[in-house]
Amino acid sequence: MVKRLITQTIWLVVLMALWLPAHAGELAAVPDRTSLYEGDVLTLTVKGSTEIDLDLSDIFNFDVSSLPSPDIEKVSPDFDILSRNQLHNIHAVNGNMVGEITWTYELAPKSTGELTIPALTFKDSVSKPVTIEVKKGNPPDQADTNRDSFIELTADKSDVYVQEQLILTVRLFFRGNLIRGELSEPEHPNAIIEPLGKQREFSSDRDGVRYRVVERRYALFPQKPGPLNLPTIRFEGQARDTNGSLKFLRDSEALFEVPVKPIPAQFSGSTWLPATNLTLAEAGMPPTLNLKTGDNLTRTLSLQATGLPSEALPPLPENVPDGLRSYPEEPKRDTSVGADGLTSTLTQTRALVPVKAGKLTLPAIRIPWWDTDSDSEKVAVIPAQTLNVALAESATESATESATESAIEGATAPATAPLGNPATPPGTDSNASASGTRNPVNSSRFWQWVSLTLAGIWVLTMLAWWRTRRLAPQTSASRGSGDGANESAVFKQLLNCAKEGSASTHGLFVSWANLRMAGHNFRSAGDVFHVYPKPDLEAEFSRLQAHLFSRDSSGAQKNPEPWNGNALTEALKQARENMGESSPKAGLPPLYPDTLRVSGPM
Repeated sequence: MVKRLITQTIWLVVLMALWLPAHAGELAAVPDRTSLYEGDVLTLTVKGSTEIDLDLSDIFNFDVSSLPSPDIEKVSPDFDILSRNQLHNIHAVNGNMVGEITWTYELAPKSTGELTIPALTFKDSVSKPVTIEVKKGNPPDQADTNRDSFIELTADKSDVYVQEQLILTVRLFFRGNLIRGELSEPEHPNAIIEPLGKQREFSSDRDGVRYRVVERRYALFPQKPGPLNLPTIRFEGQARDTNGSLKFLRDSEALFEVPVKPIPAQFSGSTWLPATNLTLAEAGMPPTLNLKTGDNLTRTLSLQATGLPSEALPPLPENVPDGLRSYPEEPKRDTSVGADGLTSTLTQTRALVPVKAGKLTLPAIRIPWWDTDSDSEKVAVIPAQTLNVALAESATESATESATESAIEGATAPATAPLGNPATPPGTDSNASASGTRNPVNSSRFWQWVSLTLAGIWVLTMLAWWRTRRLAPQTSASRGSGDGANESAVFKQLLNCAKEGSASTHGLFVSWANLRMAGHNFRSAGDVFHVYPKPDLEAEFSRLQAHLFSRDSSGAQKNPEPWNGNALTEALKQARENMGESSPKAGLPPLYPDTLRVSGPM
């Protein structure tokens, strides 16, 4: 009996010895689950073994990094690889060193539906493909208070008119100490999206659970009627819990569909202006409206709207009666950003000079607009006003008109005089003028020194410019190849949108600027121009904004000419050459909550 038991044991040892080398190359890929929700993280465990050329004397000097790995990158089309870990165990089998290796991967699904982990290859071994079912939303039995993080999206309105302001609020709730995080930005090809200030951080209690909250607010302006469906807002990050354990946080949330209504047929205005408030004000008019010919009157008109950018405001009428000269200044547009949205102002100042006596009537100014609160049309009005103009004393009407025009031309034209005989200012004593030119030799020497100084400054400036141009290629070449390729791809997409006049141009510009100048965390085009002032580029963006908002009451573009984006694309190319990856204005990177990286449209 004992002999039989010994014989069976020997045969078992022999079979195991033969089995181990034969199966040393097998590869097994096992997920911790085959069904999950879109915000969950999947753990994939891959096990394999291989012979290792290693002597026992070198076992303590073995380099783990020399071990091969399976081609896990094959899962990238359907999954993000969040982390990688590797464990190994080395033992001797029949005189050979065999390494048993276990790889652990944290995978995040990129979409919902049936996804496949393809067959992975490790040397000559191949694993079996695995099908994973990814469901939309969150588990039905999992409340927000049981989650380490979640996203809330709210809008201030359930439906809007085309180009009406919609306030979107994005809140990220999380527990633990956030190590890193990336929260995506809303984007849509048919909507202009403006961030409303900087993100806020605060704490909030939900059913007795304390959360830290990051809040971002945006003003959305849909450009086309129809359903508005924003892409899903996503968050990915890492946090440590109270026990010091590292957790992967991954969440997503989509806003409900927002119906966008067309311009109402009963709107009577020539420019569509949906706002919560719009006022038209006037300043500078005399209380009695009594003037004399030659008087200078400065009239200022201000149009202010709540819920619209300044580019959407129409130019104010310029009609003036005969006998009244008008000299307008450049209109001033301003947009202020607050937590409740945009408030814009258009200011038009003009000098009015009566040149004929009599009654001169300034026509009424009427600006129809649509009150989105009451859902009705309203009209901002400045009534017509009649100026009583009397003939100026000790002057004829024709002389007054001629003198007035000459005075205005003299005030606006640049002062010119021969260099050898400068004009004497009015009211200056001729003797004093003469005394100022008594010593031409000293004056000549003074101007010679001034000229030499300016020439020296010019030479130093050219040398600095030449040195900067020489260093620029070296700085550009030192960028990482991965970031450079990504930046180039986004910039190419930005140029295409700028050329087409797409509403996505602003968002792409911010995304590209964050890649081009890492560390700034720009959230709006205004943030970029604050660090890198580019007046030409800023003017082109304002022109694009005005084009997108230039719609008449029928919803069609007021300007029949198609958008020409050549100037904008050239300004972007020029800005790319001049913008570097760092700036003296950048300073130290901001502390939390700005550690949440901005992720724009890619």
